[in-house]
Amino acid sequence: MNPATSLPVHGVFCASATPILEDGAPDHAAFAAHCKALLEEGCDGIALLGTTGEANSFSIAQRQAILENLIASGVDASCLLPGTSQTNVPDSITLVRHAVEAGVKACVVLPPFYYKSVSDDGLFRFYVELIEGVGRDNLRIVLYHIPPIAQVGISIDLIARLRETFPGVIVGIKDSSGKLESMEAFAKAFDNFSVLAGADPLMLPLLKAGGAGCITSSSNLIGKHLRVVFDNWFDASKAELVEATQARINAWRDLSNTYVQLPTVKAMLARRRGHEGWTRVRPPLVELTEAEKAHVWQQMERLEAEENV
Repeated sequence: MNPATSLPVHGVFCASATPILEDGAPDHAAFAAHCKALLEEGCDGIALLGTTGEANSFSIAQRQAILENLIASGVDASCLLPGTSQTNVPDSITLVRHAVEAGVKACVVLPPFYYKSVSDDGLFRFYVELIEGVGRDNLRIVLYHIPPIAQVGISIDLIARLRETFPGVIVGIKDSSGKLESMEAFAKAFDNFSVLAGADPLMLPLLKAGGAGCITSSSNLIGKHLRVVFDNWFDASKAELVEATQARINAWRDLSNTYVQLPTVKAMLARRRGHEGWTRVRPPLVELTEAEKAHVWQQMERLEAEENV
């Protein structure tokens, strides 16, 4: 039996990108079709409106509409992990409460990231005011540790204080530090706590260290491969399959990092979904050039050909 499945949030979750219309608004129809395809391709759920989803480039109303329209399209709310944080408590309460009332599995909540070098006491106050302000017994939070972007991290001591103060609310953490030792430390520190890798190459070693799975951008494209690894990593008889699949995962991840990651992932999705509108990004990001896009598409063809040999 896969030991990761005993954890409260486990499996392969896609840090989904958000398609954008020419006027800069979210493309709800294309997004719903993409999320349904992701679930069919092997993802356990969708972690929408995170870093890859360009959450902080949309208004609160747009973020709420993205979630509402996705659920209205027929995607089960219980498989969704929306990003629901802002740099202030009131707006974070608005987003979290809206998501909880929509029935999501859990909310992925960044620390307030505008002020740097803040103390654990300050971060504790933020989460306390947020949780008490939302005021819902069914609130579940996956913390979001991404110091390379936020430059505000989450410590083991802070998690311990929050779990003691709000039993059952803080159920996990997405670790996008890029450091396996950080993920392993979180997994070791707490029982019944889901540590989810933010980088595809680290899901396998994290699972071996007691992790719960992943929330990654490359799963927009390779959910089926991550599914194979998650379902078989603990079975010694499947070691060769897992190793070969992990190599494919790493190759796709490397390609997605050829240029700035998010515009590259969206260019790859434009080819995969057959919809040029996927290439659009919101400011301050910019799209790949035609030459860069052509290069990425050529490399996608190569990877696909190798997989079909």
